[in-house]
This record gives sequence, structure tokens and C-alpha cells, in this order.
Amino acid sequence: MAVLLLLLLLAISGVTAEEDAYVGVNIGTDLSDMPHPTQVVALLKAQNIRHVRLYDADQGMLVALAKTGIQVMISVPNEQLLGIGQSNSTAANWVSKNIVAHYPATNITAVCVGSEVLTALPNAAPVLVNAMKYIHSALVASNLDNQIKVSTPLSSSVILDSFPPSQAFFNRSWNQVLVPTLSFLQSTGSYLMLNIYPYYDYMQSNGVIPLDYALFKPLPPNKEAVDSNTLVHYTNVFDATVDAAYFAMAFLNFTNIPVIVTESGWPSKGDANEPDATLDNANSYNSNLIRHVLNQTGTPKRPGIAVSTYIYELYNEDLKPGPISEKNWGLFDANGDPVYILRLTESGSVLANDTTNQTYCTARDGADPKMLQAALDWACGPGKVDCSPLLQGQPCYEPDNVIAHATYAFDTYYHKMGKAPDACDFNGVASITTTDPSHGSCMFPGSLGRNGTLTNITAPSMNSTTSNAPSRKFYGLRVTDLLMLIKIVLWSVIFL
Repeated sequence: MAVLLLLLLLAISGVTAEEDAYVGVNIGTDLSDMPHPTQVVALLKAQNIRHVRLYDADQGMLVALAKTGIQVMISVPNEQLLGIGQSNSTAANWVSKNIVAHYPATNITAVCVGSEVLTALPNAAPVLVNAMKYIHSALVASNLDNQIKVSTPLSSSVILDSFPPSQAFFNRSWNQVLVPTLSFLQSTGSYLMLNIYPYYDYMQSNGVIPLDYALFKPLPPNKEAVDSNTLVHYTNVFDATVDAAYFAMAFLNFTNIPVIVTESGWPSKGDANEPDATLDNANSYNSNLIRHVLNQTGTPKRPGIAVSTYIYELYNEDLKPGPISEKNWGLFDANGDPVYILRLTESGSVLANDTTNQTYCTARDGADPKMLQAALDWACGPGKVDCSPLLQGQPCYEPDNVIAHATYAFDTYYHKMGKAPDACDFNGVASITTTDPSHGSCMFPGSLGRNGTLTNITAPSMNSTTSNAPSRKFYGLRVTDLLMLIKIVLWSVIFL
């Protein structure tokens, strides 16, 4: 039986490390059943996740994120890096299409130019700095450079001799790229983006790194790692790696560039040779990481200056190649069901909600529109559901499509029947979820008042599961409210 998790992140916006740190999430898309952008955003809103990082600039996601206030990092994918790094006009067109067309409705705050380019795509490294400069120049031309920062996520493996942190330095073979990169970040007021994975550090240490040290678990003083140069004690891998980055930058005479951790997490499942990829360890790491960041603990080198961090990742990605662990870094599965309950008590502004008894009945993604329509008709008729909130001008009319209307009717019936599992079937077109489908002023039965994001969103492909032809809807075909009321009354007379 899957253990439930609910993540509520209350974060304060900030570009510099001096401001309160926040926790965000990465959104990967290597899923065989990737949720629709509106469903993704509904999950983010229901969980109060206020910062996200996309691995591209997907138009559907950017539309769905509009007017939500969620702060968004978008990315230039590695496969587009060469083109942008070799052409100022290509970069300008990219910014025009993916930023100018959406900002400020979509609160884009940063552009990640590539991802771990030095280690994942070294042949593109020579154009990396130019790509960042070209993107930044296009932002300057649009007067958006103060609002939107440009950087590139680096793997922590580019830092050599990372312990003790005080003697860490960047791999010198990349200095011809790293020095101009750091110079660019400093001159534009941006930040160093770093991906930190204590899981891999632990796995590759051959037992040198204790598991508790990787998981942020309390250690007795004699088990803490001590920097022999500074005599500073380190209680976890994460802080030691962040400080190693600070020292490595200082070694190159850059001392005022803040760090943001763009990826960090722990897998909840692994192959036989990955015994520590477990639900409990993933829960421990992410819960402790969130608490550590939001408590503004900071690091031994910079106490009280916490490092904003993006958890890897929102969903388990079942299409990821490689070992089983690669597919199991997510906080949620594709249905929006939590993989485990984060232990977030006594974590300041973070609130963990165990929603074991908070379940909802929603239209199944990809369900046949005709079957949805028939089930909707039944719920609003023989099922005796009050469907008046779906009338035009009423709180649940928008979005005006069969999926949204059916979800409201299904959930109302489900709660009316005491949340019995067989009350959420509707011939296979409905399913139970822990994600509150409420949105805007449309509050669903059983809702705790957390808002989803289905309202006023017109992201591609939401209105129809087939072609551009409009799907038939109970309240679709644009019949008048009067005719709808007559139909409801007739059903009531027949079946009451």
C-alpha cells in the first residue's frame, strides 16, 4: 500500500542569498502518462508549491502557469544550446517566443541555459558563455534583465577535492569556461546554479561517507566531518558541498556570487545493488532538506544564509533510462498521488498535511469524451447530483469542458455516497485522487479550501482529447441555461 505524502511549501521570493530561502521542485516529463499542464499546475497549487523549474520552455506549461504567481525557471535544453550559442538572433527569437510572449502573466524569474553542460555535453561547452550572454542581451533589449536572471546549472562533480571544503577548487580543465561564466554571473547579479546529490556521493564513497551524514540525520560530535584547515564541523554532505562551491569560487577570486541548488533529492526505489534507495531514506532526506533550507540555517561558512533549493523532482519518471532508481526520484506518481508523507513537523513555515482521509473523485485523464458525457448526464440526472454550480455564471462553470464538469459531478456524487470506492467508477472514466480539484471560487465537496488552477486556463489540448472539433458536453453545444435547467428538472421529476 502506497504511503501518502502531502507537500506544502510556503516560500518567499528572492534572487539573492541574503533574502529568505525557498524550496521549489523540478518538473521532468519522461512519463508514459504525463499529466496535462493544467493538472500539473493544479497539483502545484494544491500543494502550495510556489517555485518550479522546467527543463524546457513548454508552451502548454507556460500558459497553465499564467496568473498563478508561481515563480518559474525555464530552460534552454542542451540540444538547443549550440544554435543559441552561435547566433544572437536565434537567442533573441527564443526569448521572444518563450519569455516575452508569456511575461509577466507567467512569473518567469530565471533562465537555465543548458543543464550540466560541462559534464553532459562537453562539445557544447565552448559556446555556453556566449549562449548566456545572448539570452541576457535579448532580456536587456526587452527591459527584463532585472527581473529575469540567466545562469547554467553545474554538476557538483566539477568541484575537485571537495572535502575539506576549504581546499576545494574547480576542475582546472574547465577554467576557460568557468572563469568567464563566473564573471558573467557576477556582472549580471545572477547566481551559481549547482546540482547536489548526496545520494551519489554516498554510493560512490565505498563506505567512507556514513548514511546518516548524507541524510541530514543527527550525528554525535565525534562522527561529524571536520575541515582540517578551518576546524569547522560539518554535519551533512549538502552543506559541505555548498561550502566547497563557495571556496572554489573564492579560489578564482569570486566571493560575492550566491548559490542556488537547482537539483537535490533521493530515490525511493532502486535495483538490488542500490539498497539505500528506499522510501524511508527518500522521505528522511527530502524532509530534512526542506526543514534545513526553510529554517534559514545556512552553512558553516555562511551561517544564517540559507541556499534556496529545488527538489528533484515532482513526478516519478518511468521512461527514464538507466537503473530503477532513475525512475523513482519523484514526490508524486503520474496520478498526482504522493509517494510518501514528508515528515515536516516543526519546520517553521512548512506545513505537512496527511490527507489519508481527503480523497476526491475526478474524471480519468484520457477517458473517452462520449463516455464522460454519458456519465455526466447520469450523475446530474439519476445520480441526483446538484449540478447548478455548473451553470453559466456560476462558480464551477469555467473551464467549460466535459472533463472539468464531469469531475465536479463525479466528486459531488462520490462524497454524497460517503466516499465509497465503487462510487467513483462511472464505467471506468473516473478515479480517486488525493489532489483537491477545487479551483478559484469553485470549491469541491470535502475541500479544505486549497485552490487548484483549473480556472481560466486555456493550455493546449485541455478542451478535447481528439481533434480540434468540440466535444459534446452536457452543458456543451452552448445550449442556454434555461434548457439546462429544464433538463435537470425533468431528470429530477423522473428519478426522485
